[in-house]
Amino acid sequence: MTHIATETRRGFLGLMAGAGVLAVARPALALSTDGARTLIQHAVADVYSVINSGLPAPQMYARFTDIFVRYADVPVIARSCLGPAARQAQPAALTNYTNAFTGYIGRKYGKRFHDFVGGRIDVGQAAPVKSFVAVQSTAYLNGQEPIAVEWHVSDKSGQVRFFNLIVEGVNMISTERAEIAALLGRHKGDINALASDLARAS
Repeated sequence: MTHIATETRRGFLGLMAGAGVLAVARPALALSTDGARTLIQHAVADVYSVINSGLPAPQMYARFTDIFVRYADVPVIARSCLGPAARQAQPAALTNYTNAFTGYIGRKYGKRFHDFVGGRIDVGQAAPVKSFVAVQSTAYLNGQEPIAVEWHVSDKSGQVRFFNLIVEGVNMISTERAEIAALLGRHKGDINALASDLARAS
């Protein structure tokens, strides 16, 4: 695989992470496979609507952030990426961090949209897996081999939301958790300083 192709695939991993992955598995209640599949179909449609919109970059990043909030369980995702520090965090600091994390994800992965113009994601079957529903999909990017993407969906928060994403066997929560942990370590565990860093990140 060429360097360009490798970067394109990495970009896909990032973009889909930004669209709303990354949390721990939690029990589902009355979630149906049809409901989970419909959620992912709508999320994918919204992602590609933004990608192909021709909007200026700042507006596009804001739209990606909106999609993240609409389809993902953002508070759980943010806490999961923060790791053990979330359990000791003061409520105000955790809220500050969650807000900064949300914008950070939208900007970080929104930048990679150029790689996905003209591509598509086909949503396949959904099936219950332990405490959640796994929705299969396949991404087709220009000049690339198809990429298998598995979305994990729950309704534990009271709404149907996806909380994790597996791309070609890679659990995306691990990548983001490692990056957040590195930033938090740089600030010696100061969550407000971490939030300020994320808010400034472009």
